[in-house]
Amino acid sequence: MNTTSPPLPPALASLRQQADAWWRSRARRERQALGAVAAVLVAFAVWSLLVQPALRSVRAAPDQLDRLEAQMQQVQRVAAESTLLRAVAPVAATQAGIALKSAADRLGERGRLTLQGDRATLTLTGVSPEALRAFLLEARNGARARPVEAQLQRGPQGYSGTLSVALSGAAP
Repeated sequence: MNTTSPPLPPALASLRQQADAWWRSRARRERQALGAVAAVLVAFAVWSLLVQPALRSVRAAPDQLDRLEAQMQQVQRVAAESTLLRAVAPVAATQAGIALKSAADRLGERGRLTLQGDRATLTLTGVSPEALRAFLLEARNGARARPVEAQLQRGPQGYSGTLSVALSGAAP
């Protein structure tokens, strides 16, 4: 078996000969010191490129798993709520309209409701987040309505814009 390496290009062969000559011209202690420096540099490179990123990932994994677990539980709660809402009997269109009007009346002059077939559009002017949440809960529970489109801006006095809901049995 031939153990000789393929010949190097002349420029590289010359550089290698110069490097070998330079290395041999160093004292033994100097070569050992240079070897130790090279070993430290290699160890630092291995630590920086391989070990440290892996350790960082291992340390961050428990917190990340906890966050993902919390997100999964939230998704499961929403899925269970969605299943319960699907099982609830639909409300007649007239009853749904009455329930939506009642919910909109609680907003006072800050909310104006317009019914159009199987959709209702609520125009908001400076409604607080709590009042908007209460309207949405009442619309969902009382009228079996679900939001299908929202164009809201939050200002210093609350939310302004439009919110469209579909009445029960209506396709989004």
